[in-house]
Amino acid sequence: MVDELHKFLFEGLPVRGMLVRLGPAWQEVQARHAQQGAYPGPVRTLLGEMAAAAMLMQANIKFDGALVLQVFGDGPVKVAVVEAQPDLAFRATAKVIGEVADDAQLAAMTNLHGKGRCAITLDPKDRSGGAQPYQGIVALHGDAGEPLQRLSEVLEHYMLQSEQLDTRLMLAANEAVAAGLLIQRLPTDGEGNLARAQREDEIGMNEAFNRIAHLAATLTTAELLTLDADTLLRRLFWEEDVRRFAALAPRFACTCSRDRVSNMLRGLGADEVNGIVAEHGVVEIGCDFCGTQYHFDAVDVGAMFAPPAGQAPGSARVN
Repeated sequence: MVDELHKFLFEGLPVRGMLVRLGPAWQEVQARHAQQGAYPGPVRTLLGEMAAAAMLMQANIKFDGALVLQVFGDGPVKVAVVEAQPDLAFRATAKVIGEVADDAQLAAMTNLHGKGRCAITLDPKDRSGGAQPYQGIVALHGDAGEPLQRLSEVLEHYMLQSEQLDTRLMLAANEAVAAGLLIQRLPTDGEGNLARAQREDEIGMNEAFNRIAHLAATLTTAELLTLDADTLLRRLFWEEDVRRFAALAPRFACTCSRDRVSNMLRGLGADEVNGIVAEHGVVEIGCDFCGTQYHFDAVDVGAMFAPPAGQAPGSARVN
């Protein structure tokens, strides 16, 4: 199995799709966290579905920056996070406090008292022009106030609100694979849009999307987790004219570094960091995403807060 993401269009129809399958990369995420203890089964499933969803959303918007998908609330899963980069590198983590039942669904893990939320943050890579992160937040319940039990329902609701586009998501994950299928109706505004020629036939456009979405809904969890892309797309859409594009390659990668941790410690201030060294002999920081441990002894901390060369201790440099 390889990590792969496939984009495709339905020729002559205002519908697009994507299929992602994470194998080795998803297993790497779990292996990194196994050092601190494996996630309970339902948490693993949630985090795997989030990883697949983040890949689909990042590939769908073509955003030059990180897409961060978070689910947080008042259940035993305090927060689950997946960060996806423009090149489809991703990392994931979850913080669990308390017991998670073997059959727990989304509401029981994150939305016990109605305070659960899902946040999607777009953090631009280049902020030199004043670009700032954008965040959209939705509650983990439907329009009628009922708690949603599946992540796919939450994200469908988010995309309808934020993009005004009908979307269907199928997500699944186990210990070996995290996978997702996205079907979305193309927007109809703008010259040259694929659906422009059908603008007068709104009923026909709805029927086309509904038909494709209905076919996608017949996909079982077992099929999504086990079938290769060729077999899955052929089985679902054998009567449709599907145009596929070259496969993309998602991968696990963490953006932590010793320099980043050093900068974080500098932000705490010399007194606090030196106090930790005095009490414990060393400052130890572990990355929640990849498990890498960073150690800073007294010599490291002294160098961290030493004034730049040519500047007297205790003085301030004026630019």
